[in-house]
Amino acid sequence: MEIIVILSVFILIIALSSFKIINQSRVGVVERLGKFNRRAEVGIHVLIPFIESMKAVIDLRERVVDFPPQPVITKDNVTMQIDTVVYYKITDPIKYMYEIANPLSAIENLTATTLRNIIGDLDLDGTLTSRDIVNTKLRAILDEATDPWGIKVSRVELKNIMPPRDIQEAMEKQMRAERQRREAILTAEGEKQSAILTAEGEKQAMILNAEAEKETNIRRAEGERQARLLEAQGEADAIRTVKEAEAQGIKMVYSAIKDSEPNEAVLTVKSLEALQKIAEGESSKLVIPSESVGMLGSMTAIKEIFKK
Repeated sequence: MEIIVILSVFILIIALSSFKIINQSRVGVVERLGKFNRRAEVGIHVLIPFIESMKAVIDLRERVVDFPPQPVITKDNVTMQIDTVVYYKITDPIKYMYEIANPLSAIENLTATTLRNIIGDLDLDGTLTSRDIVNTKLRAILDEATDPWGIKVSRVELKNIMPPRDIQEAMEKQMRAERQRREAILTAEGEKQSAILTAEGEKQAMILNAEAEKETNIRRAEGERQARLLEAQGEADAIRTVKEAEAQGIKMVYSAIKDSEPNEAVLTVKSLEALQKIAEGESSKLVIPSESVGMLGSMTAIKEIFKK
């Protein structure tokens, strides 16, 4: 009875171990009697006990491996340390299992030797400024070399480039001098722009002041001209009013004289009064010839004029 139970448990364990589950993005390699038999895709697979075995389950997702720094020598004999990052994925699990014994070590050594060959054709400045070119060349060479192993290299990046300490110090000094030069240039350019803007502002201010002064003078002259015109107009109106009043007064006097039918004595008196007013004017001189004095006594002609 005990033998049957033990045998049943043994058979159950063997039966359970014959079932294999392959997850997503993975593939299994099945061997029969030590020889490759088939690929086990995603799902459940039943293996023949003691005859078939699952040699390995390969992850088909992209992988990233960071290799330690490798010493390389540039074209101008500068030794530097460069570490690389390689992105790869397994495209053929069968080749990956049977064509290469230690794929990571092979990729690392291949990367180091290829990197030395590429950097050996570049000088220090070219190495520091041509990362993209080095990455492209290195990826193409690695991809071609690893294709027989069922591996595809999708990308290679130079992570760090570390020159010797003395060269780093010289580069830092050069960078510091370059920054100081750029700072001096920017400072001078800023001062230049500031001076230009200041001069331009002063120029504009002088132009505006001159324009304002010109406008002020024009308006002042126009105001004075208008004031003189108005003053002259006022004086002309005043003189016109006075003259009109005087003419009206004379007209009224003449009308009164005409209406009163003056005699010769009245005309003589009025004539003398008129001569007196003329003589009273400023800077006026009245010269009466002796032969004209007799005419003042006979003003009959004047009387006839008034009557008319």
